Amino acid sequence: MKEALISTQYFFKGQKSFYRGKVRDVYNIQNELLVMVACDRISAFDVVLKRAIPYKGQVLNQIASHFLDKASALVPNWKIDSPDENVTIGHQCDPYKVEMVIRGYLSGHAWREYKLGKRTICGVSMPDGLRENDPFPEPIITPTIKASHGHDEDISKEEIIKQGLVSEADYEQLENATRKLFAFGTQEAAKQNLILVDTKYEFGKKGSTIMLIDEIHTPDSSRYFYKDTYEAIQSQNQQQRQLSKEFVRQWLIENGFQGLEGQVQPEMSDEFVDAITNRYIELYEQITGNKFVKGDYSNIESRIEQNINAFLEAQA
Repeated sequence: MKEALISTQYFFKGQKSFYRGKVRDVYNIQNELLVMVACDRISAFDVVLKRAIPYKGQVLNQIASHFLDKASALVPNWKIDSPDENVTIGHQCDPYKVEMVIRGYLSGHAWREYKLGKRTICGVSMPDGLRENDPFPEPIITPTIKASHGHDEDISKEEIIKQGLVSEADYEQLENATRKLFAFGTQEAAKQNLILVDTKYEFGKKGSTIMLIDEIHTPDSSRYFYKDTYEAIQSQNQQQRQLSKEFVRQWLIENGFQGLEGQVQPEMSDEFVDAITNRYIELYEQITGNKFVKGDYSNIESRIEQNINAFLEAQA
């Protein structure tokens, strides 16, 4: 069983602070740059799971880097460089306290709400008569409040503005950027025989510029179906073939875990961990069209540190 990169603990010249997210270790350099190290931790239902997934961090980092470069002409983003397979370095921004979730199809959380009889999510109406994984008449934006602990919470556009989380003028820009990026992601997915089902974007502000931050169109932030079999599977009311973390969530649900108080995480076998690794690599190759080249894990922590230091020294 390949070792996984569970976490890092570096101290770089000019480092002001360190933050460990669910998946990424984030280093603040001089309050100007953010160094994000994508580790192999995996989360579901807003809980970091006990087992880490080898190469998952590299997959996430390289997919995000690929799309940040391609989408930079549409919406400004935070990325400056990716000096290592597991690292992206970019501008430090003041993040908005909301995540912009956009859904083209009735899946995941939206379907679970719909199945309970709800026809409104985040203040947005959903039509009657839809089946799981049916397309919406047009994509809907269903924002969430970013929670520091526990589950993120659904919130409406009106409530975001009312609470002063985002100004009305800025929120309009966030919505416009979200729709642009989703249209771009949909086109990119279609080229690779995929459907971009839903995704989330995070934004921040540097000066007066609103920037896309964090990741984009990765399996941690997005759900994909296979395009060529979608119609046939949907007509038979069967579960769609998909490339996302949803199969991990479904496995957890089947084993009695949804991140709720009192629930105990089921133990993942080595075989299941390998299956998750392979699923992430499959998505990388499917969505980017590139062959995945596994990074050298023999001394991965030193490799990452050396590559970050080389970048920072070149910037000095």
